[in-house]
Amino acid sequence: MSVRPSQTTEDRIYGTIFDSVMSQRLAPGTKLPEVALCELFGATRAAVRKVLQRLAHDHIVELQPNRGARVAAPTPQETRQIFEARRHMEAAIARLAAENATKADIAALRAHLRQEHEALHHTAQPAWARLACAFHLQLAEVARNPILQRYLGELMSRCSLIVALYEPPGHAACEHDQHAEIVDCLARRDAEQAVRLMDAHLRELEQNVCVEAAEADDGLARMLGLAPEEGARPAKAVRAA
Repeated sequence: MSVRPSQTTEDRIYGTIFDSVMSQRLAPGTKLPEVALCELFGATRAAVRKVLQRLAHDHIVELQPNRGARVAAPTPQETRQIFEARRHMEAAIARLAAENATKADIAALRAHLRQEHEALHHTAQPAWARLACAFHLQLAEVARNPILQRYLGELMSRCSLIVALYEPPGHAACEHDQHAEIVDCLARRDAEQAVRLMDAHLRELEQNVCVEAAEADDGLARMLGLAPEEGARPAKAVRAA
């Protein structure tokens, strides 16, 4: 992972762990010992703790009293509940967006779709995942309901984690095309079709999730991409929405 000159140590640690989870190098339940992270990043314990707290707030890791931090491992029941809540919330958002979208909103959404298309073919998976998530949050902005937008943000982080951790390889369907169809519905103010497409989009995503924890047997440095990956198995391509 490249480090920008303005990037702080905490940002670098956060970004490395986040990208490693989203690219499936860090498996569900992998322990993240503070001492090991301090050594790997040359950081203080206080800095590492702040990062782990940020990751816990975003539901990427779990902090357990007297047991430290580990990559979150959502249960099948949690997964069903999260997707169910998201389907209901995004149905309301799609309907409101179809009612409230302006020409400027549609233009901005189409510009975002162009970024998605470019990222899909030319950037690493975490960058594509962030753009795919951002599409749904941008849609929530168009809905003109800040309460829905705020709650969707929390669901998005949890849902993206589940998809990144548990979707098996071989599902190459491109959400970019589904996003484009939804924007076309907004442009026509076809709220009913926008809701149907969003529901199908999210149900398909959930159906491709297999909540089975993988073995986490590689060294922490290797899983974080901080050590040579000689002979290591390639990361699986994952989807996001």
